[in-house]
Amino acid sequence: MMLPLFLLLLAPLPAPDREPSSSQQVEFGIDVAQKGLWQEARFRFEKAVELDPDNAPALNNLAIALEQQGEFDKARGAYEKALQLKPNDLYIQQNYDLFREADDKRNRKTKRRR
Repeated sequence: MMLPLFLLLLAPLPAPDREPSSSQQVEFGIDVAQKGLWQEARFRFEKAVELDPDNAPALNNLAIALEQQGEFDKARGAYEKALQLKPNDLYIQQNYDLFREADDKRNRKTKRRR
């Protein structure tokens, strides 16, 4: 017996067996970060690092998200870990250098106000 076509089209799709990979989490995080959705981006980058703690690009992107959210100490730690994993990655090094420059300025302004 053949099922009518409309019943086949309404059958639920099987659920995925596993969650997205670390690199898929990073891709999605980048996509939402480009839309300014930093909380969601941070969540995705944290998930990527949870799945693969040695994923230097995920750590770099997490650092950027943390920086955007004003969590500068955590951002510094994420940048430094990313650089430990990939010390010759110019992209990560550039991001870290820009972060340090901006963080130094912030710290100087804070000290002047005291």
